[in-house]
Amino acid sequence: MRAQLILLVHACLSIGPVGAQNPTQRPSSEHTESIAATVNGEAITVGQIDAILKSTLPSTPLAPVQLRDLRRALLEDLIDEKLLRQFLTKNSPKVEREELDAQLVALKATLVKENTTLEDYLRRRNQTEAQLREEWTARIQLTNYVKELATDEKLRAYHATNRDHFNGREVRVSHILIRAGRDASDVDRSAAKEKLQRIRADLTSGRLSFPVAARKYSQCPSARRNGDLGFIPRRGLPEDEPLAKAAFALRVGGLSDVIQTERGYHLLTVTESKPGRPSMLETCIGEVFESFMDETRTELIKELRKKGSVRRMLP
Repeated sequence: MRAQLILLVHACLSIGPVGAQNPTQRPSSEHTESIAATVNGEAITVGQIDAILKSTLPSTPLAPVQLRDLRRALLEDLIDEKLLRQFLTKNSPKVEREELDAQLVALKATLVKENTTLEDYLRRRNQTEAQLREEWTARIQLTNYVKELATDEKLRAYHATNRDHFNGREVRVSHILIRAGRDASDVDRSAAKEKLQRIRADLTSGRLSFPVAARKYSQCPSARRNGDLGFIPRRGLPEDEPLAKAAFALRVGGLSDVIQTERGYHLLTVTESKPGRPSMLETCIGEVFESFMDETRTELIKELRKKGSVRRMLP
């Protein structure tokens, strides 16, 4: 979640504080106990969101619109975590206190080598020891749950299906983005998609080149670089999976169909490809399991969101 937050704040700051009146606004403590959302009856507070912002971005100036967008994005991550923990509490074996104690001892030993203490570590993370134990509990429960699913046959098939990722192949991608985020209306979404379809028609007919179209139409900071996003691996952050999947299905110079993500609608082209090195399952089994677990988590959360009762109160 922290990696997604850092990427998001960079995107917000690169776009600029649109409509901002106070470019140094920080999260306010007066809303600490205000409820941001409930998940199957359990509350998530604004204070929880702002604690993460405080620990991850301690000195980054935020305009009001940036603070709002970051809070909303973090709330969705916390909703995912809450849904997952609720599910694992019911469907994964209980984690014994002794196992968590052992992890705490190991962490303290590592921190001593780094000339720091557990108290300093928790202070930097704006976290209590109880919250750290909850985090470890969820991780252990998820690992145990996935171990029950990850048969040798499934892992072998997963490795074969995702060979590009485990081989380390990378492609260089450019994109055109027309924004239509979570709050966009159906009318706005339809208009964004139709606009991108018209751009695609101009690209396929030769009336436009991709760099010119990206500079002219893309609503992403990469527009000034002709839409260039650089080299990407097959798998990265979950929210970018539709883009990576489409990119790795293209040949160099190919043009994708219109792709929808949480940010809006995209067109992709691949400008370069790096082949990577062939991998054997036996030499990367740990990486295969971790990737399989990440994908299982993502798919599980999608199902839990469909079935769960989520009420959002955050402005």
